[in-house]
Amino acid sequence: MHRPEEALNRVNTRSKPSKLRITDMRVAEIVGAPFTSAILKIYTNQGLVGLGEVRDGASATYALMLKSRLLGENPCDVDRLFRRIKQFGGHGRQGGGVSAVEIALWDLAGKAYGVPIYQMLGGKFRDKVRMYCDTDATVPSGTETGKRLKERMDLGFTFLKMDLGLMQVVDTPGSVVAPAGSLEGYRIHPSRGAGKTMDDRRARNAVYDVHNVRHPFTGLNFTEQGLELLEEYIHQVREVIGYEIPLAIDHVGHISLQSGIRLAKRIEKYAPAWLEDVIPWQYTEQYQQLQQATTVPICTGEDIYLKEGFEPLLKSGISIIHPDLLTSGGILETKKIGDMAQDHGVAMAIHMAESPVACMAAAHVAVATENFMALEYHSVDVDWWDDIAIGLPKPVVKDGFITVPDKPGLGIDDINDELIGQHLQEGVTGIWQPTDQWDHEYSWDRTWS
Repeated sequence: MHRPEEALNRVNTRSKPSKLRITDMRVAEIVGAPFTSAILKIYTNQGLVGLGEVRDGASATYALMLKSRLLGENPCDVDRLFRRIKQFGGHGRQGGGVSAVEIALWDLAGKAYGVPIYQMLGGKFRDKVRMYCDTDATVPSGTETGKRLKERMDLGFTFLKMDLGLMQVVDTPGSVVAPAGSLEGYRIHPSRGAGKTMDDRRARNAVYDVHNVRHPFTGLNFTEQGLELLEEYIHQVREVIGYEIPLAIDHVGHISLQSGIRLAKRIEKYAPAWLEDVIPWQYTEQYQQLQQATTVPICTGEDIYLKEGFEPLLKSGISIIHPDLLTSGGILETKKIGDMAQDHGVAMAIHMAESPVACMAAAHVAVATENFMALEYHSVDVDWWDDIAIGLPKPVVKDGFITVPDKPGLGIDDINDELIGQHLQEGVTGIWQPTDQWDHEYSWDRTWS
């Protein structure tokens, strides 16, 4: 007669989910995939490790500060733990820590129970995830940008995006109305200029302040000449790629609502898939004016934290929402956002400019959300991107699509430590370093009495 424990030894129990506990949290801060980001690992008492990622351009501190609030907890209680920590997130990059942790918790839950994350979200609406290929339009002519986009089409991409706005015409005299000297700061990216001296830091902060002026307050407007140049730019692109493939437009610049409306009307004939982030997402009434003034679908949302931030935009009549899982609150919150948008007849595209960890998290949401349109892919030129995650099919993006693997959690076995060790952020000396300094951080966090 066999003993019960002998029977268990012959069964793949994968783990004992009810006994699973969080024991540690560590990060690897990398650059170039395509931007800066921090990959997160949450460790457990059963050897399972959950993977997450902090939003591109955000600090790993946003995630590490949450460690003491998670130690000893069962990671399978994803929603309960998310509700505990979500007060420490915020819009933009401030949502990166909470979102990274939420994704890692789902990865652990999937690994503990032996199922893909999409199955825990209710199953699949599709087998493959359509990727839209984001291509910086930094070359001087639309024809050259069109050639770059055509190369993406030759790789199998069936949905494209390009920049069209201030940066294409800023150096052409007479194209932009601007207060004297105000354009200089826009020629410098806010992440550049960092350094160790006080002067370096002051210079970086000064550039940040310029980019932090919201669109209605900059005094920047396109002239008729500027609009003609931008129209000619997209015309040249369409001449190369044709008119049958969707082409989304981004990075208009910090120009006025009125200039955004004028640009939208000028490019209607080129059938843009959408026009993105023309003004800050907080100005809901201005988005309503913008959408009502043009037939171009209007899109925003990559910097909105939690579903509540999307509701006013959905009521405004916007056409497409565009959350980033690493800001929105993670996997389940983005699924809820997509379902809420569907109730308003609004499609959901997903912003993503990070490593395969965030990409696969977004892909699980995409296959499980009915009104999903396309997921961003910004790393087609990063030749080492596919090798970051161990256990995924290669290439991860094939013929413009991702097939989500039928594997537990995210479907990623581990991270290629040797590879990411070659791409560390400046000043970072190693990966998965101890984070004991965060073990006992504590405050009375309740926001009500």
